[in-house]
Amino acid sequence: MKNTTKIILTFVIIAVIAVIFIYPRRNEIFGLKKETSAVSAGQSGGGQAATLPVNVVELRPERLENNLSITGTIIPNEIVSLRSEISGLILRIAFKEGEFVKKGTPLVYLNDDELKAQYQKLEFTKKLFESQENRQKQLLAKEAISQEEYDIVLNQFNTNLSDLKLLEAQLSKTVIRAPFDGVLGLRQISEGSVIGTNDAIVSIINIDPIKIEFSIPERYANQVKPGSKINFSTEAGVEEAEGIVYAFEPNIDASTRTLKIRAESPNRNKRFLPGMFVRIKYILGVEENALMVPAEAIIPELNGYKVYIVNQDKKVEERQVSIGTRTESHVQILGGLKEGDLVLTTGVLQVRTGMSVNYNKIN
Repeated sequence: MKNTTKIILTFVIIAVIAVIFIYPRRNEIFGLKKETSAVSAGQSGGGQAATLPVNVVELRPERLENNLSITGTIIPNEIVSLRSEISGLILRIAFKEGEFVKKGTPLVYLNDDELKAQYQKLEFTKKLFESQENRQKQLLAKEAISQEEYDIVLNQFNTNLSDLKLLEAQLSKTVIRAPFDGVLGLRQISEGSVIGTNDAIVSIINIDPIKIEFSIPERYANQVKPGSKINFSTEAGVEEAEGIVYAFEPNIDASTRTLKIRAESPNRNKRFLPGMFVRIKYILGVEENALMVPAEAIIPELNGYKVYIVNQDKKVEERQVSIGTRTESHVQILGGLKEGDLVLTTGVLQVRTGMSVNYNKIN
């Protein structure tokens, strides 16, 4: 009995404490429940939902440069590793490494003593054959000799002249000259050495203008035209320069599916050197009145692309569009929209056709 009395007494005390704590706050508790119920009823009942806020852009014609960002390499305008056409002993080196030379400047002299002696011998023989040809010609005019006898002497004279021209050509090869204007590299020979036709002497490079070689994907091949411009810069921090496309390969590289192109640019200050890596911005074309929308406004579908616009009643409409050039942040619209349309850039996944929106126009 004592245990039962204790249990009953404990429940009575708890009940009294609960009444003392809850009674003064009964209005707050029940009032909050009513308010919560009212809000729930308003949301699930006939109350009107809030208008969705969205950002829009107004379509305006703008200038569009169809640029292609690629990489390339600087190559010289001309480059040759000089070699001798004949073998011989080097008598004199007439150039300094790294200097600029004009076309035709003598660079190396080979020993030509033997060739000069042969040439002198043929000069003496020439005089003999020349006098014989003159005498025979006079005798032929008097019919003192036959035509055959005269032809034999004339042939000897002409053969002698040909031998002289051959030796003149060989003598010219003993002087190695610059084939074009350019800067000389490091020499690979010394005076007194004997060189052959396979021995490199020195490289000569023409770097004004320089050429820029690069490749573009085949899908842009039909947009390449000689005379189009490129802008390029190097990793050396040299300021951006401009070049002009002058030629391209007439076929696509089957292994890379790219088209090789070359452009040239002035290099009077020798800022660019062959072999440099360059970053290129190739201007494929310019359109003055292009309609552009932010890339996030475009929604891809199975049969194309669509965007949402806001009409005069501030309601959403769906438009099928055709697109053109893509930039880093925008897409060109070729059809489906017109100037002045308000295109949604936010909320494109929440809106539906006919939905009312509260739009904010952005630049």
